[in-house]
Amino acid sequence: MNLLENIHSVWHVLGRNKIRSFLTMLGIIIGIMAVIVIMSVGAGAQSLILNQVKSLGSNLVGVLPGKSDEKGPPASAMGIVVTSLKYDDIKALVNSGDPHIVAGTAYVRGIDTVVYGEQKTDTNFFGVSAQLPDVEDARVASGRFFTEDEERGLARVAVLGSQVAKDLFEGSDPIGKEIKIKKTTFTIIGVMVERGVSGFQNQDNQIYVPIITAQKLLLGIDYVSYARLKVDDAAYVNEAMDYMTMILREQHNINNPSDDDFSVRSMAQGVEAITTITNALKFFLAAVASIALIVGGIGIMNIMLAAVQERTREIGLRKAVGAKHHHIIEQFLVETAMITFTGGIIGIILGIIISFIVAKVAQGLGYNWDFVISLGSIILGCVVSIGIGLVFGLIPARRAAKLDPIEALRYE
Repeated sequence: MNLLENIHSVWHVLGRNKIRSFLTMLGIIIGIMAVIVIMSVGAGAQSLILNQVKSLGSNLVGVLPGKSDEKGPPASAMGIVVTSLKYDDIKALVNSGDPHIVAGTAYVRGIDTVVYGEQKTDTNFFGVSAQLPDVEDARVASGRFFTEDEERGLARVAVLGSQVAKDLFEGSDPIGKEIKIKKTTFTIIGVMVERGVSGFQNQDNQIYVPIITAQKLLLGIDYVSYARLKVDDAAYVNEAMDYMTMILREQHNINNPSDDDFSVRSMAQGVEAITTITNALKFFLAAVASIALIVGGIGIMNIMLAAVQERTREIGLRKAVGAKHHHIIEQFLVETAMITFTGGIIGIILGIIISFIVAKVAQGLGYNWDFVISLGSIILGCVVSIGIGLVFGLIPARRAAKLDPIEALRYE
């Protein structure tokens, strides 16, 4: 019996036992679908983060507390609190006299309920420097941003994101009104233009206050979380980074570079580090999801072993009329390969549909999320599904081939 005849025979067997065939495929369907979805969602999430980082501009330099090597981010980027970076460090960089550093801002962050009269809303508040609009190319829709004198003078003023303004004031003009953050009263002096979602953070659901005010009155800290500095031209970023590193070492009295307690990174380096981390996470999750494929393969092997038992007389009859050892092995290997390949195709189709739905939902929520399905993942899904069929079908196929034809014909 040639390969085409085997395939035709397999389709006949599968059609005769539709429910059992589907249940046999189910593990492969779920496994392949999970791998496709995780790879696609991982790529979409990666594109979301990278698009937002790139949108900040190639001429920005980030300063983070904590030392890091060239291959990974500092601990502070992973959510660990490091207190080595101070407000004075950032002011020293901004006022260093380097002609290429045109603006800079430090950041601290908190979350609290903001109150205006009877209206309340939970939101993020950021302590930032007066130069934030220049650094982030952000504009004020009404009113103004706070000044450097207000930044230094512990002024209790606030600039609202557009969504916060809508939630608290419901269309009325908020300029000059007072709100409370952590029982401290702030006068509203401006409202930002609508900025949308950046990364996983809604930029419109934020409040900006002077950084020293945030440190002393709202958070009770003397350090900053991170800083961004703007360089006049991307061509001078590396030169500016070297200068920033030198200034920070002077600020921290560091003579040996191995003792650095800060990290200076360009956006290009940040993109590279984020890509490395997200790729590792994406493939780790795909590896975890692939465990379902192994489980599915074991299930197929068990079903095929039962099928050998059920079809003992059929196997005996085939061997009695001249079927060789390799013919029987080929028959069962083709059968398991067809089952897993069909399951793989169904899994790929379902994975693409689910990934598309996830991407559309994310885009509907305002995220810059790409729908990514690589040809490589589809080919890999097909190859893996067939490979699982061949590997886990080998034991049942060999057991069928070893049956004695006379004993098989007597089997009841």
